[in-house]
Amino acid sequence: MHDTATPRRFERRRNIRFSHCDPAGIVFFPQYLVLFNQLVEDWFTEGLGISYADMLGPRRIGLPIVRLECDFRAIARMGDRLVFGLEVERVGRKSLSLNLDACSDGVLRVASRQVLVFTDLNSHKAADMAVDIRDALTAWQNGVGALQD
Repeated sequence: MHDTATPRRFERRRNIRFSHCDPAGIVFFPQYLVLFNQLVEDWFTEGLGISYADMLGPRRIGLPIVRLECDFRAIARMGDRLVFGLEVERVGRKSLSLNLDACSDGVLRVASRQVLVFTDLNSHKAADMAVDIRDALTAWQNGVGALQD
């Protein structure tokens, strides 16, 4: 029998603001990357219980995107309220693959697949994932963790 459980999902609602839009009044596509990064930060801090600010600051752990795919499916306009979602696709020794999306009114606006690599911000080289982060990710994937659904 196959395990058909769906991946655990982290979601946040965001209002589309003037600063997200181009002169045509629709979301300027690079702004989605900023919004997705905010979602990743919130997921680490709220979902995993790992302070993203501490990770980058005192711990000197970076998490840059090294591979990025985006599919822009439908426009979003200033005033729209989008649900941004994140699911873990894969956890490696030094990397993390995430699937992210944004929807409103049941319509997928944008979908993204991102590969992020843990780095030492002093050397700017890839680094093994810290044990506490790996433990938090394992707990998340097992349906437990900092955020209570």
